[in-house]
Amino acid sequence: MKKHRRLYLIVLPITLVLSAIYIYSIPRIYGTQAKVAPETENPNSKSALGSLASSFGFDLSNMQSTDAITPLLYPELMDDNGFVSGLFNIRVKSKDGKIDETYYEYMLKDQKNPWWSVITGAVAKLFKGKAETGNGNSKFDPYYLSKDCDDVVGAMKGAIKFSVDKKTGVITIDVKDQDPLICKTIADSVRQHLQDFITRYRTRKACADYEYYKKLTIEAKEIYERSRQKYGSYADANMDILLESFKSKQNDLENDMQLKYNAYSTMNNQLQAAKAKIQERTPAFTLIKGAAVPLKPESPKRMMFIFVMLLLAFSGTTVYIMKIIVKD
Repeated sequence: MKKHRRLYLIVLPITLVLSAIYIYSIPRIYGTQAKVAPETENPNSKSALGSLASSFGFDLSNMQSTDAITPLLYPELMDDNGFVSGLFNIRVKSKDGKIDETYYEYMLKDQKNPWWSVITGAVAKLFKGKAETGNGNSKFDPYYLSKDCDDVVGAMKGAIKFSVDKKTGVITIDVKDQDPLICKTIADSVRQHLQDFITRYRTRKACADYEYYKKLTIEAKEIYERSRQKYGSYADANMDILLESFKSKQNDLENDMQLKYNAYSTMNNQLQAAKAKIQERTPAFTLIKGAAVPLKPESPKRMMFIFVMLLLAFSGTTVYIMKIIVKD
């Protein structure tokens, strides 16, 4: 090795320079995390079988829940373009204040890329045909995206990840971004977006019932009001008439008004019950860990990368020298 030290003096500095050029060209990525526990239907929470299953890492309540979308399926939401596109209009602001725009615009125009990506992108365009521009309609369709939208959706899916603890049901939201403040903003927004989605799903049936009973209540009230006015007008017009035929008709109108009132009262009670059901079905969310602005980048580990590359270069050079010695 001493005899071939000149080879080390050539290989190691070149490796150092090339490694530094490469790793310092890659944008630094920050990461943050938020944890939230949603309220779920848990019929087996107090049962011995449920406790036993939980000890082995199985959430038996999710299997018997009346919800079609259980917490175990929440990570799959990031595969849905409709869910991801709901994040487009989030306002983000960078830590230095230079960026203040929507998340879609930020992901489309303000992402830092290595210098070689410009070259590879230009070469790729030469071999690609004309990109699809979407469905051509003014109405946005998350399932028929233009090339730019599809690239942004793909980047969002790579930057945002969900995971669920099978034992506790706690949802962990991991977000990666090139700016620490935007990283926190997106983590908080994704958490709220997920909570809104779960709430809408859990209360969808109750809200539909509420709107249905609200319509019936309005109609029943209008029918009752017409019946009441008809009875009042007839009673006022025939106040001094003592004929039994008039009294009989007045009683009929009064009975009809009472029936209409009972129907209206019943519908109103159903409406209030449906309104209470919405509140009952609205899940509560407990924030276990809030997203914080990361102070240090998560990747790449520049010094570690350079050290590993130098170590590999040193090892490779040493092996090469040993082969030369063996041949001699």
